[in-house]
Amino acid sequence: MADKKIAKRQGVIYTDTANSIAQALYDLENNVPELKKDLKPLQISDAKEYELGGGKKAIAIFVPVPLLKQFHKVQQRLTRELEKKFSDRHIVFIAQRNIMRKPGRKSRAKQARPRSRTLTSVHEKFLEDLVYPTEIVGKRTRVKVDGSKIIKVYLDSKDATSLEYKLDTFKSVYKYLTSKDVEFQFNQLD
Repeated sequence: MADKKIAKRQGVIYTDTANSIAQALYDLENNVPELKKDLKPLQISDAKEYELGGGKKAIAIFVPVPLLKQFHKVQQRLTRELEKKFSDRHIVFIAQRNIMRKPGRKSRAKQARPRSRTLTSVHEKFLEDLVYPTEIVGKRTRVKVDGSKIIKVYLDSKDATSLEYKLDTFKSVYKYLTSKDVEFQFNQLD
């Protein structure tokens, strides 16, 4: 029955991590009465485990974009419950977004590429998904003399106590997803 918690795509073989997250969601749905109504329609599209260094691990749970708002309603509670179940790992939820290519000269596409499918837009949405429920209050891109770039992301300081322990997780998962360096801070813009 945990199979119903994974949105199946044809030809995709799911990892043990995705299957164990689906099983955990199914168990929570059946064992926690106050979550049953909210968890019933929810499905994940995939889950991947990332090595953060220092023996730490994180699980990124990929969610179909249409279900993201429903996940946001229960995300804080769900994160707590899943982090209890997978005690040595941090849990983050990210929408499963696709990047479309730029239409080339030989392309016969009659429609322009939607803005939401550009690389820049998808990477910005990844950042927002990672840090949810807090908000991003500012961003700076710093280019060093050697040409390397670092994105500084300023988060709302009211959530500092609840998310401080996850900043390294956000940084590492974003690096895995986009190959971009990012720093998260809770202080105000300078």
